[in-house]
Amino acid sequence: MKDKEMEKLSNINIAPWIQKATRLRGKSRTVGGNQFRHQGKTMFILIDYLIIDSVLLKASVIHDLFEEFYYESFKEFLSIDFEGEQVVELVFEVTRKRTENGLESKNEFLNRIRLEGSKKARLLKCADRISNLTDLNSDFENKFIRRYMKESRDIIMPMAKKVDSDMYKEIKDIMENLEKSTGIRVL
Repeated sequence: MKDKEMEKLSNINIAPWIQKATRLRGKSRTVGGNQFRHQGKTMFILIDYLIIDSVLLKASVIHDLFEEFYYESFKEFLSIDFEGEQVVELVFEVTRKRTENGLESKNEFLNRIRLEGSKKARLLKCADRISNLTDLNSDFENKFIRRYMKESRDIIMPMAKKVDSDMYKEIKDIMENLEKSTGIRVL
């Protein structure tokens, strides 16, 4: 199974999508590191779980792009390849929606994906959270760590449990290690 899944990877032309993601180079993240590396890390987490779906992998390398810079100019992504429209739809599914009062709240956003999102959107959000949690450390304010871990426990872990039991286990393990290293208890 592994070889067959990895063989599928050789048929995915991801380079044009990575090129678009380079717009995130040097853009810092709340949880540390930069956005461009995070996009790649999210994709590699999916590949590590043998989730070799071309639309999902392409979306993973640009999943934060619209929210960060190009929310309005997504049209250029539609013509990258034959899956452009599906990729853009998936990225919008995991992008915070704009409302009259600004962006939807983080809880509304995460619960929307958990309750209404497609399986691909939920897998992408779980891989995204694994990347984010592995970058989180005791250098951050306890208030931020506690909020992030609580979101992960209350929203992300139940989502992961439904879409991929191994992702669920990894998130749970990361959370337990964070509790030990930070002294912050949420599980």
